[in-house]
Amino acid sequence: MNAISRFLIKLSLLLRRNRFRADLDEEMAFHRAQAERDLIAEGFSTQAAQTAVLRRFGNPAALRDRSHSVVAFRAETVLQDLRFALRQLRKNPGFAVTAILILALGMSVSLAIFGFVDAVLIQPLPYAQPNRLVFVTESAAIFPKANLSRYDYDDWKRMNTTLSSLDVVGGTGFLLRMGSIVEPVPAARISDGFFRTLGVKMLLGRDFLPGEDQPGRAKIAILPWSTWQKRFGGHRDVVGQSVSLDGAAYTIVGVLPREFSFAPRGNVTFWVPLLDRNGCETRRSCHNLDGVGRLRDSVTSQAAFADLKNVAAQLERQYPDSNRDQGAFVQPLKDDIVGDVRPILLMLLAGAALLLLIACVNVTSLLLVRSESRRREIAVRGALGATAARVLRQFVTEALLLTIAGCTAGLLIARWLMQLIVKLIPRTMADNVGFLSNLGINAHSALVAVAVALLASLLLAAIPALLLSQQNLHNTLAEGGRSAAGRFWQRLGANLVVVELTIAVVLLAGAGLLGKSLYNVLHVPFGFDPTHLATAYVMIPDGTLAKNAQALALYHDVECRASALPGVESVGITTDLPVQCNCDTDWIRIVDKPFHGEHNEVNQRDVSPGYLPALKARLVRGRLFAADETGAKPNVVLINEALARKYFPGEDPIGKRIGDLKLTPKSMRQIIGVVADLREGGLDQPIWPAEYQAIYQTTDNYFAVAVRTSQDPNSVLPSLVSTIRAIGPNLGVYGEITMGDQINASQAAFLHRFSTWIVGGFAFMALLLGVVGLYGTVAYSVSQRAREIGVRMALGAQRSAVYSMVMRQAAWLTGIGVGLGIACSIGASLAMRKLLFGVSAWDATTLAAVALVLAFASLAASFLPAHRAASVNPTEALRAE
Repeated sequence: MNAISRFLIKLSLLLRRNRFRADLDEEMAFHRAQAERDLIAEGFSTQAAQTAVLRRFGNPAALRDRSHSVVAFRAETVLQDLRFALRQLRKNPGFAVTAILILALGMSVSLAIFGFVDAVLIQPLPYAQPNRLVFVTESAAIFPKANLSRYDYDDWKRMNTTLSSLDVVGGTGFLLRMGSIVEPVPAARISDGFFRTLGVKMLLGRDFLPGEDQPGRAKIAILPWSTWQKRFGGHRDVVGQSVSLDGAAYTIVGVLPREFSFAPRGNVTFWVPLLDRNGCETRRSCHNLDGVGRLRDSVTSQAAFADLKNVAAQLERQYPDSNRDQGAFVQPLKDDIVGDVRPILLMLLAGAALLLLIACVNVTSLLLVRSESRRREIAVRGALGATAARVLRQFVTEALLLTIAGCTAGLLIARWLMQLIVKLIPRTMADNVGFLSNLGINAHSALVAVAVALLASLLLAAIPALLLSQQNLHNTLAEGGRSAAGRFWQRLGANLVVVELTIAVVLLAGAGLLGKSLYNVLHVPFGFDPTHLATAYVMIPDGTLAKNAQALALYHDVECRASALPGVESVGITTDLPVQCNCDTDWIRIVDKPFHGEHNEVNQRDVSPGYLPALKARLVRGRLFAADETGAKPNVVLINEALARKYFPGEDPIGKRIGDLKLTPKSMRQIIGVVADLREGGLDQPIWPAEYQAIYQTTDNYFAVAVRTSQDPNSVLPSLVSTIRAIGPNLGVYGEITMGDQINASQAAFLHRFSTWIVGGFAFMALLLGVVGLYGTVAYSVSQRAREIGVRMALGAQRSAVYSMVMRQAAWLTGIGVGLGIACSIGASLAMRKLLFGVSAWDATTLAAVALVLAFASLAASFLPAHRAASVNPTEALRAE
């Protein structure tokens, strides 16, 4: 719109307004003159008739305003309200800036957390009809979600009647050779219809064809969009090219679209078909696959679960050894992806909502103070003819201005907060959390922002409404608003402060309990010394260690070269480092013990003789592995205390023998020692029974190296990696990290730390706002009672009595807020008890500490107005009145 157009519109409005006012004045003058003539005809004098007419028709200005409101000029009055509101805020910049900042703070945090909730929980998965997709796998006594075996998958796919398709995915890794560089990369093996089940179309090339996942078929691969861009430069002729994986040529047949993501395998570099069965997949008892199914029309996930449960029961009857107690597990795919994150996000959203509420309450308190200072102004405007609706509309306009400014600033800050929080999430964990690419200010966030702004506007506008409803024009003009202000503030302002303090206690208690949980998680007994440990994983192409002698030579070479590094004290090798997972399990049977086909499942680890000493694990009884215990020696095994307690209660397990379910000669192993429990699983997982076999008697294609140093382990990692790579061109090294960093970056530690820091931030801001609100309440009360305090001191009241009077008010409000807050925090803690570790929801020390912190902060904030009150000069106070 150009300047001429704006001028014409303003001119039109001005002409219409002047014409309306002229017509209205003419009409009003006619009716007044007619009424005046009628009264004179009835015998009234001219002056008496004019007075009666004025009394009958009322204030001409008020009548004109009411006519404007009824007939026209809504846009004009809105502009008038906006201009007046802007002038009022400009006259009080401190109030305006403070209110906008507080609202922006509360809104930004709420919108940032909602952005995560929206991206992970609300937005649908980026697949065709995602509500029809289910996660399908087996279940066992100690594994509610166990993996599928390949044999069971084939049978489930053939025998089920509720799924239109069922496909599987399994993890693997390759040594990628590009030029002279060999690099370990994560990959996924899938059945041929995996992407069709998800409903994903290729960006380039084609999908796997039916049957291309069968043994003996061609080696082909599909690229994720990130791999296509990073390793192949985004060239569109990539389809048909070959890539070397584990020394074999794989032909690239397709490229996935950029938006595709499958969170359980979020860091995949290549997607390849299942093809030949690996060592695990040659046994029905070995489980290494996850299933994804698509429900048939009108079939629910509960019906699919019942169907597959029946299939599992049939297989258990058919294969009583391998499938004993093997059930089914089915749930919506979305629930499986976000299951661990959902309670944390919901808790954070609740905390953000409480912080937003306390921010709105704080701004409401500011408006109370400001409204009280404008009480006389409102009374004067009412006496001059302004209606209550007209005055209220002015205050609503000011509230809308504040919320719009606060919401706009909140949106900008929220976007920055989202980016900051994403940077705090480790990459490996972010890949498996969900679709964070959807994170940002979108339509959902905008709708929530509008809803929050409207609710905040209603809350802020309610204050002048309450003020006007209790307004008595005559009393207000007579008293100057002095006594009424104090009474109104005590009724409502103090209650708002109690609400603020209650919410602050809830958030502080939540942060305290989460912080205590984090401490407990990081201080669980490990069973080994995690300090000064450097670790790295080594990958070897499949088939390289075909014979035990080759594996033995490689392990010895790695240990010798790593031991020669400066600062290295000891070196060990294992298939699985501690504090990873309760996985890679084995079913054992104990010789000469009753056996009825049950699956005695234990963690199984292959370790070198130097591994447990390198960890500084404690030997309870017996001995450790000898350096010469290779494949030529009888099989021996170490067990942990948990296995000894469970399967050898009250007896010495040394010398006892264990084997597989059929006690085949090859599986027989003699127990030579018992070691203290090592935490093989996550920090918040229980200690499982575990067995440790000699790695010199295995030929796995991957292993991990643990190096104990006399110096900072981070300084050893680069030389350790380069030393291992120098052994051979086909060795890939990855995942190099110190054990301390591994523990701190573990999922349990991260989730507890993330929750603690975020809720702790909420709690700090809530405490700050609550204390500021209490300070404002007490300070305003003191200012209103300045005359009373002056009279008291003039009559002989001591300063200590004034201190006591002011602090008593603060203590009363604080006590009520703390009491209500503790009651509410116990209920809130019970709701989030699944997120707590080693601490109860009603932990007395945490609640007592929160009460003391809030009480100290509140009373400290009240000391300044109390000191000001005690310093009042009675003469000046009375003269000012």
